Amino acid sequence: MDRILSGIKPTGQLTLGNYIGAIKNFAKVQYEGETFLFIADLHALTLPIEPETLNKNSRDIAAYYLAAGLDPKHTSIFLQSDVSEHSELAIILQNYLYMGELSRMTQFKDKSSKMKEEAIGLGLFAYPVLMAADIVLYNANRIPVGEDQVQHVELARDVVKRMNNRYGKILAMPKAEMVKVGARIMSLSDPSKKMSKSDPKGDIYLSDSLEVMRKKIMSAVTDMGKEIKYDPINKPGISNLMTIMSSLSGKSFEEIEKEFVGKGYGDFKRAVADVVVNEMAPFKARYEEIIQSGLVDEVLSEGAKRAKVVAKETLTRVQHAIGLYRK
Repeated sequence: MDRILSGIKPTGQLTLGNYIGAIKNFAKVQYEGETFLFIADLHALTLPIEPETLNKNSRDIAAYYLAAGLDPKHTSIFLQSDVSEHSELAIILQNYLYMGELSRMTQFKDKSSKMKEEAIGLGLFAYPVLMAADIVLYNANRIPVGEDQVQHVELARDVVKRMNNRYGKILAMPKAEMVKVGARIMSLSDPSKKMSKSDPKGDIYLSDSLEVMRKKIMSAVTDMGKEIKYDPINKPGISNLMTIMSSLSGKSFEEIEKEFVGKGYGDFKRAVADVVVNEMAPFKARYEEIIQSGLVDEVLSEGAKRAKVVAKETLTRVQHAIGLYRK
C-alpha cells in the first residue's frame, strides 16, 4: 500500500490556489493509500507570526481539510507540533545535510534576500532539515507538494541515500508528486505571479465571501484580443482563469475553448465565477459547521495518536542504527 504524506504551513490566509493545488487534491488521493496530512505549525515559526494568528490558522486548515471531504477515520490529520518525533529526528538529520546545500535552496535565497543578514534566523535556513524529517518519519513514498517544494523533497531524497548507504536501509525513499491541472494557480491581478496569500486584490481567500470571490474574478486581468484560448505565454490571464475552471469543473482546456467560441471575456469571467461560487458555497457552509461543532480538536488529537505510532517506530529505528540507544 502507498503511504501518502503532505502538509500546509499555517501562515497567512489560504487561497483558492491552495484549495485547488492541495486541499481538493488530498480529498481525491486519500483512499489511494495510507494518508497522513499535517498542519506545519513548527515551520510557521521560521518568520515572525502572532500566536493568535498561528493558532487560528492551524485550526482553520484542519477545518478546511474536513470541509473538503477528507475522512478523519482514514486520513490522519494532525499538528506537526503534537508529534515530537518531527523535532527529534530533525536534530539527527541536520548532521547529514550540509550548509552549502541548505544555502542553495531557492526558497531560502528568495526570503533571505529581502532581509538584513542579522535578521535571518536559523529556523529559516534549516527549514529543509525539518521538512526532510517530516517526510521520512512516515516512510512515505508519495509526497504531494507544490512546485516550490519539489527542491526540498529532492533534498530529503539525498539524506535518505546518505543514511541508507551508511547504516543499511533504514529509511524509505520519498517521491514528489504534483497535480497535473491546477498545481499552480496564478494571481488574478498579475498572472506572472503565483496566488500566494499576500495580494488582497489578486488572491481569492477561502475566507472571502462569495460576493467578494465573484467580484475578484470579474476584475481579473485579461489579455489582448477576445479569443478564449489556453496559451500561458501569450494569454496568461485567460489561461489562468481556464486553469481554475478546468480544475473545478473537470472540463478540459479544449472543451472550454469550444464552449466559448464567439463569446467575450465578460461571458467567460461570469462562467468562471459561477464555477467557483458553486464549489465554494457548500465548502464554506461545511467549514462553518465544523468550526462550531468542536470536531477539530477531536480530529487533531486522534490524528496525532495514529501519526505518533508510525513516527516513533521510524525514530527508534534511526536511533538504533546510529548508536543512540541503551542496551
